[in-house]
Amino acid sequence: QVQLVESGGGLVQAGASLRLSCAASGRTFSNYAMGWFRQVPGKEREFVAAISRLGGRTYYGDSVKGRFTISRDNEKNTVYLQMDSLKPEDTAIYYCAAERGYGGSHLPGEYDYWGQGTQVTVSS
Repeated sequence: QVQLVESGGGLVQAGASLRLSCAASGRTFSNYAMGWFRQVPGKEREFVAAISRLGGRTYYGDSVKGRFTISRDNEKNTVYLQMDSLKPEDTAIYYCAAERGYGGSHLPGEYDYWGQGTQVTVSS
């Protein structure tokens, strides 16, 4: 089992930045590729970003490319999502997830463990 706990969400104005963190425990963190997803009530979970096990490869959804940056610190068992130039349409619950594969999947079903989510609200 891998336990994931997100933090760093909040209410910000458009154009601001936030950094989300996801702390992992339970298994060897570097054995898992990590991803961030987001979801708005009534809509499907949307892929945001993913990172390979050692951090050498990153992947982004089209709506966040150039604004969001995913990174990880395997010594701290933590994955981050730096979100810049936030827009009202970025408002959602953000989830981190872990997969046993090599990373890069944009499909929620490919991930084995999920956090409880953290709310991000961007006002106009």
